[in-house]
Amino acid sequence: MDKLAYYAVTLIESVLGVFGIRTFYDQPRYAAVERLDRGVEIRAYEGRVAVETDARGQGDGEAFGRLFRYITGANRAGDRIAMTAPVEAAAPGGAGGRRIAMTVPVEQGTGGTMRFFLPHAVAAAGAPEPTEAGVRLVRVPPERIAALRFSGRVTPAARAEQERVLTEVLATAGKATAAPPFFMGYDPPFAIPFLRRNEVAVRLGE
Repeated sequence: MDKLAYYAVTLIESVLGVFGIRTFYDQPRYAAVERLDRGVEIRAYEGRVAVETDARGQGDGEAFGRLFRYITGANRAGDRIAMTAPVEAAAPGGAGGRRIAMTVPVEQGTGGTMRFFLPHAVAAAGAPEPTEAGVRLVRVPPERIAALRFSGRVTPAARAEQERVLTEVLATAGKATAAPPFFMGYDPPFAIPFLRRNEVAVRLGE
């Protein structure tokens, strides 16, 4: 796909993203295996492939920029992956390779890493290696995750409150966690707040 067509498709997807429309995006596959109080859902995720980088927590623009450059061509195949979020950075020049549909969610911990999950077809074919230092491909094995969905703006206070609810529900249910909670965002920052799909989640132990 040439550069003009790439940006035209990205613009259309961005407009749809304002209204929380995610129909065009590949998502990690999971089965909901149990539902707890307050809307907490236990999910069994299939294995998946992500591109990740070190981050200083949610909203780390430098980390987001490194991942954005990977999906817009900073990879050995020169592939361009559509992105709906507004990023103040120019895409790399050149003809580029395939256009790959962007996936949701974007995973962000309280620190440590930020991840974009890659489409199933890209993972099956072999994801292109990053060309920028600090960006790496990771294979995430099958796992169980507890998630709590909410809408609205993701402020530190809102996220902390949802994490508190998630932690309390899991403790009451006797579910052991394997790591601290993290955030999964399904929409671009400019999406209408009450239409947003936000989730706080935590990986569960055995």
